[in-house]
Amino acid sequence: MLFCTMTFIYVFLPIVCTVYLAVRPEIRNHVLLFASLIFYAWGEPAYLPIMLITIGVSYLGALAIDYSKRKTVRLICLAGTVAVLLGILGYFKYFSFICENLNELFHTGIEFVKVALPLGISFYTFQALSYLIDVYRGDVAAQRNFYKLALFISLFPQLIAGPIIKYHDLNYQIDERSAGFNDVIYGIRRFIIGLAKKMLIANTAGELADRIFSQQADAFSPGIAWLGAFAYAMQIFFDFSGYSDMAIGLGSVFGFRFRENFNYPYISRTISEFWRRWHISLSTWFKEYLYIPLGGNRGGNLRTCANLFAVFLVTGTWHGAAWTFAVWGIWNGFFIIAERLLGLNREQQRKWYKNLALHCYCILVFTVGWVLFRAPDLQYACTYIANMFALIPHTPGVYRFVYYIDVIPALTLAAAVICCMPFFKNIIGYAENSKRFIWVFNLWIYVLLILSTIEIATATYNPFIYFNF
Repeated sequence: MLFCTMTFIYVFLPIVCTVYLAVRPEIRNHVLLFASLIFYAWGEPAYLPIMLITIGVSYLGALAIDYSKRKTVRLICLAGTVAVLLGILGYFKYFSFICENLNELFHTGIEFVKVALPLGISFYTFQALSYLIDVYRGDVAAQRNFYKLALFISLFPQLIAGPIIKYHDLNYQIDERSAGFNDVIYGIRRFIIGLAKKMLIANTAGELADRIFSQQADAFSPGIAWLGAFAYAMQIFFDFSGYSDMAIGLGSVFGFRFRENFNYPYISRTISEFWRRWHISLSTWFKEYLYIPLGGNRGGNLRTCANLFAVFLVTGTWHGAAWTFAVWGIWNGFFIIAERLLGLNREQQRKWYKNLALHCYCILVFTVGWVLFRAPDLQYACTYIANMFALIPHTPGVYRFVYYIDVIPALTLAAAVICCMPFFKNIIGYAENSKRFIWVFNLWIYVLLILSTIEIATATYNPFIYFNF
């Protein structure tokens, strides 16, 4: 089930909220668990058992770790449980990719059935892994109540596209939380803002990007190539940050406090800063559970660079089973390492023109990176990037630049650029603390809901990019 559907907004969510508020506090977790299972099974009933197996394996594995007294036995229990969970993830996400590459590399004829990727498997698997590692480290005790662990892994607001919630950040909220009137109002506003970002900006930018990327990579001018890359950059940010806003808002309605997942990444001046602001839950997950265990920055520059390279290679392949994702991860890792060696990753006071130059550099790097992320294969990506920089002759396209950027896309992209900066955040903060302007802000929220609802009812284009990961 998608957040941006009539069924979810006007049927599922009101029913869940009504039942949740009507029952006794001690059974509200059961209501949320039941609702989460229905939410997941609505679109993927065949894959519900996979998620339940993940929950069951995590539950038993954590108990075994917690019960064991010897460190070696605890490590074996952890390794075995993690291997099972990663095996499930690897089969569904990478099996077809591995077989295809083996056939191509060795000219073999391995026959295989292409495996469909269950929704959200990367997200809920990583949450289960965080739980197991937290138990192994002794940060938390193993959860004896199966239903509470199931709720943590399957909680529907962030189940299929994050943000990734670490167990030690949420375990106490499962047992004890409250949602006052202000929390509910904040949650509703945050949900509507995320819905508007998705329906009114991301979808419009996505249609423009798809129109360009559906052509041959050299079938248009460099200007149109840049337009396609820019439109996709806007689509992926507002699509994913919009979903995160909706998830955080829904969590607030039910009393959960999810950490922020985006902090205006497009205002960054370095790629290091970009990754401190982009998909924060994934970045911190890899830092906590991969980068630091590998040694972090404790082994000198060479070891640190190797650790960073490994982390970003894994970050790339986590997003999908394709060479484009692996190269995209390496692309980001290269600049992270270069900035570290040059000392650009440190926060420091700089002259305005240096900040401007760094900001332009950062925009250039992540925009080119998004082409790798969006392209169907590496050959297409290389040709597209070469076209952007006029390094290859291009075939004059059937349509000129003005065909793509008419009034609606132009206004949408202009609004997207403004919303990429903390301009509206400051206005919202001021409105929420002003009795004089709060009614104007609430009216604007209602307008966004109405416009988003109209778009849901009439639009035929409504994908969620991160559902594929």
